[in-house]
Amino acid sequence: TEAASPWRPAAAPAGMGEQAKQPVVQCDPSKPAAANGESKQQGVAPGARGRGFDRLGWLLVALLALITWLVVPDREQMQHANAQQVFFFSWLTALSTGCGVLPFFFFPTFNDWWLGVCNAFAGGMMLAASWSLFVEGVVFDEDVAHPASGALTPLTRVALGAVAGALFIVVTQRFLHNHEELQFGDLRGASAHKILLFIFVMTLHSVSEGVSIGVSFGGKRGLQLGQFISMSLAVHNVPEGLAVGLVIKGGQSVLRTGLWAVLTSIPQPIMAVPAFMFVETFTPLLPVGLGFAGGAMLWVAVFELLQEALEKCSLRVTGASCAAACALMLSA
Repeated sequence: TEAASPWRPAAAPAGMGEQAKQPVVQCDPSKPAAANGESKQQGVAPGARGRGFDRLGWLLVALLALITWLVVPDREQMQHANAQQVFFFSWLTALSTGCGVLPFFFFPTFNDWWLGVCNAFAGGMMLAASWSLFVEGVVFDEDVAHPASGALTPLTRVALGAVAGALFIVVTQRFLHNHEELQFGDLRGASAHKILLFIFVMTLHSVSEGVSIGVSFGGKRGLQLGQFISMSLAVHNVPEGLAVGLVIKGGQSVLRTGLWAVLTSIPQPIMAVPAFMFVETFTPLLPVGLGFAGGAMLWVAVFELLQEALEKCSLRVTGASCAAACALMLSA
């Protein structure tokens, strides 16, 4: 046999020849990443990157702008509280929720660790929002309440509403778990269930906020108090929009994430007008509605968002993120 020369290349190990013969995968930009053999980044849905502003999304944006232009009250209508002014201010409050997704234009993707931080941050926001709802319901001033509402104190009505809200979420969770085929964007199964439940809870929360706007316009101070409450809620809705975006961004583009955030606040103008027109009917029910929304948000924050955050990052990081979010919401 011929001796091996130090100048002759060593023989390839067994199996290397077959691997070398394998064809190189050519990436076609028109096909999804899975078809090209590309690996997907953990924590980001396949459609979350590179998805531009779609036609339907821009159509909805134009529709929102058109409605805003049509409902602007004139100078005479701005002098006193009326249904159009109530709808206009509550409509602006709902639109402000979409501003919360603006950071996603600069930070479009997250890995698993950052998704855990985002869930903890969103959970902290919901905890603070729940506390605010409870406090608002307990200290609620029923200066225009129906006399029959004195049978139960605001604290009792808030407590009953909170228990009902938590039980309602438990029933909703069981319904979602029995429908595994549900889909949200590119997400299916448990991830889609969590997002749908979160959107549902945030929408319920907006119902009580819309009632509070309408009631404030019909109270003793009327115009001034209603405008102040509306603008305060508009500022408050920006971090709430961020919370919505942190949860649902994985399955949607930035534009659609913003539209979903606005959608969760659409009940505000819808409920504000009838609450203003029938203030004596809605006022006694407001503490119950605030407690219902607060109980539902508290359950989702603790048993959905924070629990998932602990699975992706440490207890210390989860606690710090949750505390920072609570401080941000309570200072808004």
